[in-house]
Amino acid sequence: MEREEINKIVEKQREYFLSGATLPAGFRKKALDNLKKAIQAKEEKIAAAIKKDLGKSRDEAFFCEIGLTLSEITYMQKHLKRYAREKRVVTPIAQFASRSFVKPMPYGVTLIMSPWNYPFLLTMEPLVDALAAGNTVVVKPSAYSPATSEVMKEILEEVFSSEYVAVVTGGRAENTCLLQEKFDYIFFTGSQSVGKEVMAQAAKNLTPVTLELGGKSPCIVDKSANMKLAAKRIVFGKYLNCGQTCVAPDYILCEKSVQEQLVVALKEEIVKQYGETPITNPTYGKMINEKHFARVCGLIEKSKVAHGGNSDGSLLKIEPTVLRDVTFHDSIMQEEIFGPVLPIVTIENVDEAISIVNGRQKPLALYVFGQDKKVTKKVMARCTFGGGCINDTIIHLATSNMGFGGVGESGMGAYHGKVGFDTFSHKKSIVDKKTWMDLPMRYQPYRKLYMKLIRMVLR
Repeated sequence: MEREEINKIVEKQREYFLSGATLPAGFRKKALDNLKKAIQAKEEKIAAAIKKDLGKSRDEAFFCEIGLTLSEITYMQKHLKRYAREKRVVTPIAQFASRSFVKPMPYGVTLIMSPWNYPFLLTMEPLVDALAAGNTVVVKPSAYSPATSEVMKEILEEVFSSEYVAVVTGGRAENTCLLQEKFDYIFFTGSQSVGKEVMAQAAKNLTPVTLELGGKSPCIVDKSANMKLAAKRIVFGKYLNCGQTCVAPDYILCEKSVQEQLVVALKEEIVKQYGETPITNPTYGKMINEKHFARVCGLIEKSKVAHGGNSDGSLLKIEPTVLRDVTFHDSIMQEEIFGPVLPIVTIENVDEAISIVNGRQKPLALYVFGQDKKVTKKVMARCTFGGGCINDTIIHLATSNMGFGGVGESGMGAYHGKVGFDTFSHKKSIVDKKTWMDLPMRYQPYRKLYMKLIRMVLR
């Protein structure tokens, strides 16, 4: 798409937003209802597209992408009228007589740039929040998941006019053109390197941003953990979507005394969940493309493989793999893995784990397994991270009742539910001053009596 065409889309959306058409709560609810019906009508087509791009089974596509999107729509339909309502706050006595209130206002023309690993969910969920807040939206899905991008384009063009919601497909050229436009808000999900570029371009127009990035999310396994259950839940979170999940456990910090026990439990769980030959399992996903397949294969040090390690380039599949006795000098610990390889780093105790986590970039997620509540509470209190779980993985993002987002190098801002509505809204602080009286003490010349009263009030 050419720069002129993109510019025309943005200008038409600005004109439409300024007309006030998106402001009524009823309009927003109707838009969400139309979107929900369209998604439900094309559920099979969406699942087939996700299967083509990422090899996900129909069931995984539903409970990890389509279902969560529908849930977010339902939540917003139920609550947006209340969220959009102005909220009265206490007025200081010095401002008597007046009424003070906070009024949510949509930012205006927004840009949502989404990734390829959960191409439907990570496009549609922020879109739902942006529409609920009353914005117009330009959606830019990833070029790496073309089948899903095409289905989303089809759905959104059927449901919305381009002056309200527009889809721009393409690659880097289109991304560059979009970032040269002046938006009122930018929501980006992707890598740290691209996130830095998005933020740099947004700064030229002082455009606020939400950055949903990634990083190496640690999983701490204490000696008090239920090893079989820990392994079951770690395997689920790590190898879901062939490890291409931004909040997947990137590596395990495990006490030396229980490493062998954990390795055995992980092996058993991988076989239970994916079978003896995962590469031939039709419900096990694939790497997104050859580039990422080759990169992840290159991180597997054969001498440290405790389980798996095999791959099939023709299918772009890598077995669920466990590496043992890994150190922070190994190549796999120098970057986010974003694939089905799970390294285990041994530690002496939980204090060492806390020191390791806090000495590295702030992770998007953190998980701790242990039945000793003092240990789990200590980890949660001492470590800085975006969000996480105690005795489970990744499920903290599957709710509209809590915000999801990163901190530091793993991102800024959050979304889901009320937090998502607030992300795409500016809260205007307003004082409605009454005209039936006007206290004279704030006007010059300042009198001693008035100043005494002011000092009493403002202490």
